[in-house]
Amino acid sequence: MRGMVTPRKMKVLVTGASGRIGRAFRENYRDYYSLRLIYHQTPMEASAVEEVVPADITDFDSLLKTMEGVEAVVHLAADPRVNAPWDSILKLNLVGTYNVFEAAYRYGVKKVVFASSNHACGFAVTESNLVGPDAPIRPDSLYGVSKVFGETLGRYYADRFGLSVICLRIGSCPGLDDPSEHFRMLLSGQRTHLTYSPQKLIAMWISNRDIAHLIHRSIETDLKFGIFYGTSDNTPKIFDITEAKEKLGYNPQDKAEKYLK
Repeated sequence: MRGMVTPRKMKVLVTGASGRIGRAFRENYRDYYSLRLIYHQTPMEASAVEEVVPADITDFDSLLKTMEGVEAVVHLAADPRVNAPWDSILKLNLVGTYNVFEAAYRYGVKKVVFASSNHACGFAVTESNLVGPDAPIRPDSLYGVSKVFGETLGRYYADRFGLSVICLRIGSCPGLDDPSEHFRMLLSGQRTHLTYSPQKLIAMWISNRDIAHLIHRSIETDLKFGIFYGTSDNTPKIFDITEAKEKLGYNPQDKAEKYLK
């Protein structure tokens, strides 16, 4: 945690808290925020300083109950499979995301950080060596379409109801403290059925502490709405993260090339 001394203890609700990104955020900021974690069927392991509550993001009433006293929501829950079938995408990624925004609005939550994805502009990634903030929406899958839906829904709630919404087009976050072996397997061809080339996947890598810091800066910003790319400070780059640095105060500490040597 970059220079933080006094915990804020803002109440932050985290959906999808047991996933790779959720765990990274919790490990870095559980002592800074007062975290309320949602689980659906299987209770998750949590530290003594974290509050864990059962809820289903596809069940609006159960989700609504979790919003009491919450100041910010980090919405990570989704079907993360790029090839996920439509029925699952519809239930988890569309209906579930609508429920999160609507429940947050009804309870007067001030901020939603929405985990979007590189797949919201996947065809641009495939055809370009550097994707900037002005790249058109070009989802490469129904999963990517669902992330564009979440971004657009966030824009609506920001404009219509005054909710502060930050959308993060997250790159590749394997959740490894040392991705050296992961990179080696990518480059050796041992990982098959890849959406992008190994070089582009490495260029969009983001470390655990950098994704945690990016979420933290998204919670803290006063911006009403924004869409930002999330990678570590890699060279070469596939996403231009200049705006995340300048507008959010994002200060990535890691570089993919360090683990390629």
